[in-house]
Amino acid sequence: MPAVEVSAVDLHRIASFRAAFQRRQARCVVEFPGGAAVLNGAYAASHEHNQIVVEGPVAVDELPAFADAVLAHLPHRRISVLDDEFGVLCAPTLLAAGYEHETELVMRHSGPAPAPDPAAETVTPRALRSAVLRQTRQWLPKADDEVLRQLTDRRAARLRGAEQVRFLAVRDEQGAVGAWTDLYLDPAEGIAQIEEVVTATTHQRRGYADVNLATAVHLAAGCPLLFLIADADDWPRTWYARRGFTPIGRSHVFIRAT
Repeated sequence: MPAVEVSAVDLHRIASFRAAFQRRQARCVVEFPGGAAVLNGAYAASHEHNQIVVEGPVAVDELPAFADAVLAHLPHRRISVLDDEFGVLCAPTLLAAGYEHETELVMRHSGPAPAPDPAAETVTPRALRSAVLRQTRQWLPKADDEVLRQLTDRRAARLRGAEQVRFLAVRDEQGAVGAWTDLYLDPAEGIAQIEEVVTATTHQRRGYADVNLATAVHLAAGCPLLFLIADADDWPRTWYARRGFTPIGRSHVFIRAT
């Protein structure tokens, strides 16, 4: 059983926060009943910034055609369904249309906030750029330079996503960034999200991710609802669980290459 009380209201607040974050980053938003297409041509290679976001009941049978129309200029199709029940309903239609299905865990933090670690500092996207570019190149060795640039520089768009956006970093003894984490906060609404907890391949097993995560949780202590999103089938979910995060719901992502 979850260590925190699962509230439909909280899950709705989280979905609304996520949807609003995507809209704020976009240069173009195409609304439709039940959601929106969010587009940002500056980062055309980024699925995060060019996708369909479904928040509520939709005409499921029309989703594949709508995605093809609004994302026609892109080599990918991505549909994020933020509600678990709607995602399950969408799956048969989207799988039949050639989409792959990924399940995400919505994990909420409970318990006391850890003490901040002075090794973590708040930095600008520019300060992270070299480390993020180097790591992205390792993840995507076949990607061309323009794709790598977009996937690196898209972090700047996230600054518009929430009332407060902080990028945390830990540096090594030579001053090079070895790990980074995003923190998005809306203190007025009492909600915050931790995202992209990354340690560079060259700096793993030094405790850097723990430093960033603990500091992010501390900084979000004023927001009673603190969450993150984890892949339901990957190991980080258990790492987060050992650090006070409990699964309280699911969302769904459907992806297809054209």
